[in-house]
Amino acid sequence: MALLKFRVREAAPASSGLEALLKGFSIEVMPRTAEKVADFRQLLPAGTRVYIAHIDGTPFEDMLATARRLRAEGFEPMPHFPARSIPDRATLSDMVARYRGEADVQQGLIIAGGIATPRGAFHSSMQMLETGLFDAFTRIHVAGHPEGNRDIDADGGEDEVMAALRWKQAFADRSNAEFAIATQFAFQAAPVLAWADRLAANKITMPIHLGIAGPAKLQTLIKFAIACGVGPSLSVLQKRARDVSKLLLPFEPDDILTTLAHARAEGRATSIEAIHFFPLGGIKANADWTIAHGGASAAPAAAT
Repeated sequence: MALLKFRVREAAPASSGLEALLKGFSIEVMPRTAEKVADFRQLLPAGTRVYIAHIDGTPFEDMLATARRLRAEGFEPMPHFPARSIPDRATLSDMVARYRGEADVQQGLIIAGGIATPRGAFHSSMQMLETGLFDAFTRIHVAGHPEGNRDIDADGGEDEVMAALRWKQAFADRSNAEFAIATQFAFQAAPVLAWADRLAANKITMPIHLGIAGPAKLQTLIKFAIACGVGPSLSVLQKRARDVSKLLLPFEPDDILTTLAHARAEGRATSIEAIHFFPLGGIKANADWTIAHGGASAAPAAAT
């Protein structure tokens, strides 16, 4: 049977800057949302990196099945490894071995996780990296927070998160894997550009894979933004919510991505290597929008 080809929605030609920014985009799924997609090949360019979110309580077998399916359909699975949800080294070792052996997983997002109390031995991504269990991975991503993270820096600053990124940069420098920072989503370019400048000032050179919320209802985005602790750029959504004429229209990420594309063309934010989409309005809607705006030419960085 011939392979299905992903569908391209008719749209005005994307600017070269925006198309370049979207080249190599990635997208995130959860096992339960992936089950609703009949065939990812109808939606995404071949080889797209697909993060698999490990929400606390998700059975590992569901994560593994999603990774196997994505690999079989021609995509690059990148599962989350949330430290606080993993009880011990033996469990982590088994997860890594099964991902690699059964789904040829070569990439992972190593994070602390969203629960306050660790399930066992791990409370940080740095502890998991130090186990050496990811040494055979070709690519490792770690978390970044352009607008801060009050779970880590309760005062609203960024001393602790910046110290953690400096540690991860030093680890990356002595690792054979390609490292990058995958960020929380934002809705405004200015905080992202300022954060990229602060990373450079701290000698953090890991490329940035910037989190962007895909097209979704405004109410949906506000709910997720508040739950995820998105900071200053939340005001963009709140301002739009006051405009009754826009309240029922889907919010699309044109403005922030166009601003960032212009900034890159002017030599700023060159550390932003790729865009990572959170499909809060649905995988299909996100894929359609991205392809229509130039993402059809996406070709993720090859695993080495």
